[in-house]
Amino acid sequence: MPSATATLNKTAILAIILLSYVMIVLDTSIILTGLPNIHRELGFSDAELAWVQSAYTLTFGGFLLLGARAGDILGRRRMLIAGLALFTVSSLAIGLAQTPAWMIGARAVQGLGGAILAPSTLALLQTTFSEGSERTRAVSYYSAVAGIAASVGLVLGGILADWLSWRVGFFINLPIGTGMTLAALRTIPEPARKPGQFDVAGALTSTSGMVALVYSLIRSATHGWSDPGTISLLISSVLLLALFILVEKRASHPIMPLHLFASRERAAAYAARVLFLGAMIGFFFFITQFMQGVSHYRPAVTGMAFLPATLVNFAAAMVVPQLTRRYGNARLLAAGFVIGLVGMIWLSQVSIGSTYLMGIGLPMVLIGLGQGFVLSPLTTSGISGVAGNDAGAASGVVNVAHQTGSSLGLAILVAIAAFGTSGLQGTELLAHRVGTALTGSSVMLALALLLVGIFILRPRGATIIGTDARPQNAS
Repeated sequence: MPSATATLNKTAILAIILLSYVMIVLDTSIILTGLPNIHRELGFSDAELAWVQSAYTLTFGGFLLLGARAGDILGRRRMLIAGLALFTVSSLAIGLAQTPAWMIGARAVQGLGGAILAPSTLALLQTTFSEGSERTRAVSYYSAVAGIAASVGLVLGGILADWLSWRVGFFINLPIGTGMTLAALRTIPEPARKPGQFDVAGALTSTSGMVALVYSLIRSATHGWSDPGTISLLISSVLLLALFILVEKRASHPIMPLHLFASRERAAAYAARVLFLGAMIGFFFFITQFMQGVSHYRPAVTGMAFLPATLVNFAAAMVVPQLTRRYGNARLLAAGFVIGLVGMIWLSQVSIGSTYLMGIGLPMVLIGLGQGFVLSPLTTSGISGVAGNDAGAASGVVNVAHQTGSSLGLAILVAIAAFGTSGLQGTELLAHRVGTALTGSSVMLALALLLVGIFILRPRGATIIGTDARPQNAS
């Protein structure tokens, strides 16, 4: 039985981890509803405006693995504090931005801070809470934060953009980040560091490969897939990431231990996460456009219109620990994907004549329920059976899957949305693009459900073959 002090410390550590992660997820979505005001106030061109989000995505996705492994070697508390400091200072710079170049540069630095901070939070959660019901409960809170903060960011971003200023959304990070840094210094003990050296070759090839991949996806949205620059970047990313795998096979202290993929549960969880996040970014991105461009909602109303998904997501995430004990992680994960898939297919039927209740609100309830049931079990499967000295690397892979899913998914859905648009204009064009894109999101969820069914929802008593082989149940 843990002492009251130990329990209190774990509660405080969990609060620090969750609030730190809130900053990352909140800023990712809070900026979406503020983009029109940023466009006008700072004088962005239409092409430049995409870089407000892309500069962040590029550095976040590119440096995630390096940030994750740095926590194993340099210390996770140290990297958490470094990530908090960098993220907080860059948030202040974003809020003070006066020119497009200033904004884009600050967002790039913020992405680097996120790449350090995000894997540090998950790794600390993994090493602080014992595997089993204690970790399941902590992961459910962590995953609830991811889903809820994304939706709350849209609500808050819309309200601030309408009533105050988009800048306030970034100034909020200053007191939060400062407070979390001071609390981390006093509360979180520095876990034992893994002896060894940095995998410099792995760091260079993984970072450059991920940067090239993310940049190629960003470029494809504006220049198309036939653009020579897009093709060159895509080929370069494939070659660099292939070289990265070869380097990792031979490295004595790899930045991403390949034995993490020996477990079919973890490997399937990473792939399913890419597909799930691709579907969800499409949901947020395109439905936001539909409500503002077709239904003509103001930013604040658009944000509040996401409340059905937000509230249900929160309620579902809170009961995940009890449901996991009763039905098992895999069954709950599969059920969440089924519910979310039904909601996404329903939402993809949205059209100009759709009412909010039947066309958007009720499907959102199912999507929110699916999110609440999926994220925690998916995170649990992604770090299942990982040794403590690989916690940073495993959390890095989870976050890479998360970020890659958002970037790759949105690029694919933007391309899909262009099908069948010949002759359409105005709201008819936008409504068609939204419906087509959400059909693509439905396909992504169906593929993820297939992965879960084949590789995670396996017969009781099946075993995993790999360096950490051990009997595991479907439950």
